Amino acid sequence: MLNKLRIKFVAIVMACVAVVLAVVFTGICVTEHQRSMNDVQEALSSSLDLAAEDAIRQGNATDAQGWGSGSSSSAWMGGRGFEGPSGEAPEGAMGAPPDDMRGFNGGPRIGGKDRDNRSLVPVGVYVLDEQGSLSVVSNYTTAFIDESTLTTVAVTIASVGDGSGELSNVELLYQKRTVEGVAYVAFADSSYAGGWQSLALTLAIAAIVVLAVFFVIALFLSKWALRPVEEAWDSQRQFVADASHELKTPLTVILANTSILLKHPDDTIASQSQWIESTQAESERMQGLVNEMLELAHVESRANVVHEPLDFSDMVAGQTLQFESVAFERGCQFEESIADGIHVNGDEQRLRKMTSTLIENALKYVDEGGTVRVALSSAGSTAKLAISNTGSTISPEDLSHIFDRFYRTDKARTSGAGGFGLGLAIAREIAREHDGDITCASDEGGTTFTVTLPVQ
Repeated sequence: MLNKLRIKFVAIVMACVAVVLAVVFTGICVTEHQRSMNDVQEALSSSLDLAAEDAIRQGNATDAQGWGSGSSSSAWMGGRGFEGPSGEAPEGAMGAPPDDMRGFNGGPRIGGKDRDNRSLVPVGVYVLDEQGSLSVVSNYTTAFIDESTLTTVAVTIASVGDGSGELSNVELLYQKRTVEGVAYVAFADSSYAGGWQSLALTLAIAAIVVLAVFFVIALFLSKWALRPVEEAWDSQRQFVADASHELKTPLTVILANTSILLKHPDDTIASQSQWIESTQAESERMQGLVNEMLELAHVESRANVVHEPLDFSDMVAGQTLQFESVAFERGCQFEESIADGIHVNGDEQRLRKMTSTLIENALKYVDEGGTVRVALSSAGSTAKLAISNTGSTISPEDLSHIFDRFYRTDKARTSGAGGFGLGLAIAREIAREHDGDITCASDEGGTTFTVTLPVQ
């Protein structure tokens, strides 16, 4: 069951991480694509603005001079990209502009502190004439389309209206605008808006690496996170096994006694009283065990806890008074040292149960003629109740399990003492529900249980 729970934990963690990575990385890719498209559209729009303004200013927009649409040597944008027919950047490409571009002073400014902050995108600006041909506007062109591609593009552009779009067959983005009867078209290579694809691939590889790392981390975290569950599960199984073992003996005795009685149906109750008394004794023992288990469950659930101001000194004094007769019968000395005026905030009934359990436990295991001491004091904001007895020492192995449910050692603590091994577990849970705790120390001088509680 725990393995299935661990697998579910890892699966949930990995699913959450995958969803987060998918959302974040998709957002990054979409943002990058949108930014690239905005840059390209801004570059196209700016180039058209400059070309149209210049044409209006010169009053001769239709006579714009260029490098000639028939010059294949100056073609390098569209189709396969920045390559000429031979596979190399043709003469006239960026980095080696033709002579009529050397005096170019249009477009965005590069260099200097007051340069344009937007990305620079190579743009080809053309005029669409009445015959449906495209002529380059050289003053505002930083990239060019080859002859064969330009012919195909001209046919498509002539049939569309003003606006922007994409010519996917030749990998071009365009923006068309008509100014005073003249159609201007700006082109840019679509690869400038496709940078998100390489980014997406990089992010996908990064996501795989991150998922692998988180998978390893999730495996370790699952063991750490489920450790309390595993401990509780083991404790629960041990509790059920111990309770079954404790109930097995009285049930066996009761069934055996009942079987004997059934074999003698004509006998009187008086003649079979020993079996009836034995059944009653075992039933009472079983009832006591069930009551203690219910009380432990009730305390652990923190149900119906009412914390009220309580004179802890007066309560402890009352409990010691009740056990003085028990100490007298055991033939041991009973000493007490209780400081006055110590108040705590808690449930009086449960604190009485805790105190009586510890005193009873000390009297149960004190050596013959030994001493039981009850001392209550305060130190700062803490009340300290120490209950000790002289007697056999608890071994370190047993000491670490002394508060475990149903734990009893046969060496020196339970011989003839009875009990179910639940009293100390109940007492510790009561202390903890009052924000305190119980510790146990044992040496040659005896054993001491110390309760610490916050004072009011």
